[in-house]
Amino acid sequence: MDILRNVNLSNYSTMGLGGQASYLVNIETKQELIKALNFANLNKLKTIMIGGGSNIIWRDEGFKGLVIVNGIRGFEIENEDDEGADILIGAGENWDSVVDKAVSLSLSGIECLSLIPGSAGATPVQNVGAYGQEIAKSLVSLEAYDNKSENFVTMLNEDCHFSYRSSCFKKNIGRYYIVSIRLHLGKTHIREPLYKTLSQYLNDHKINDRSPNTIRQAVINIRRSKLPDPKLVKNCGSFFKNPIVSNDKYMKLNDKYKNVPHWPSAKGQIKISAAWLIENAGFSNYSDPISGIAVWKNHPLVLVNERAKKTADLLDFKKILIDSVKEKFDIKLDQEPILLP
Repeated sequence: MDILRNVNLSNYSTMGLGGQASYLVNIETKQELIKALNFANLNKLKTIMIGGGSNIIWRDEGFKGLVIVNGIRGFEIENEDDEGADILIGAGENWDSVVDKAVSLSLSGIECLSLIPGSAGATPVQNVGAYGQEIAKSLVSLEAYDNKSENFVTMLNEDCHFSYRSSCFKKNIGRYYIVSIRLHLGKTHIREPLYKTLSQYLNDHKINDRSPNTIRQAVINIRRSKLPDPKLVKNCGSFFKNPIVSNDKYMKLNDKYKNVPHWPSAKGQIKISAAWLIENAGFSNYSDPISGIAVWKNHPLVLVNERAKKTADLLDFKKILIDSVKEKFDIKLDQEPILLP
């Protein structure tokens, strides 16, 4: 376990921005995590744990502490029966590889989460979701190191306080370091009705099969047609959450603009398409000449780093988008990627 000094954090975010970390270490076991934390305590350093860096943005100031990169692996089948199985997954596993393995076993519950970049341990933090599935629907429990109690703890689904693209982990950055997650996946096919985009793709291609592998391949094809590969284009995926508004507010918006993309949400509220808001605020396929940030040509919800050098550039352009949408629609966009530290 080598602890590195003065590490460029732009290499640890798929947006390619950020300052330096005083120290950085890659860990592959729970024991190495404890060693890293002991080093930090001995040197009076703050710590942050990250995964693949696909949903985080580092500030230009960097981090005057120890960044711990989670590389804990593992994929074990547990409690299998005729209806399904539990899977114990190391938090450092590549998430799409996890989905691929599950689908190869004909297990259903996360196939719609295919091709989402990042690590398995990051999925509960954002309550990652796509095409009608979200991690909260499959997660049974997880194990994490609790910096407050200084012990490893097991947290059940209800302990995570999941909500739309959020959890207790996102609200308490730095307290919990997830080392493994346990999912329960079924052996029955995904249930109808399907998410509209997915259903349309299957109908357009005359695909009647609803097996996990078929759904996975459909989702992969949809995502590749709309979203840039972070290995090729610097981005953090969806940059804004779909805002949730009252039914009255939605009705007024729809009366004015007609056919506003929306979905039902909890407590009678309505989820509005953030992509539609951005596009209709005048930023479809927009490249900002000042910041070097652009709105992705195939999906307005994705911001890409064309030539920005500083996180400040990204934050400046983000503010322009938020202000423009607020002024035109009286709806506030909320950032999805986590700004660290």
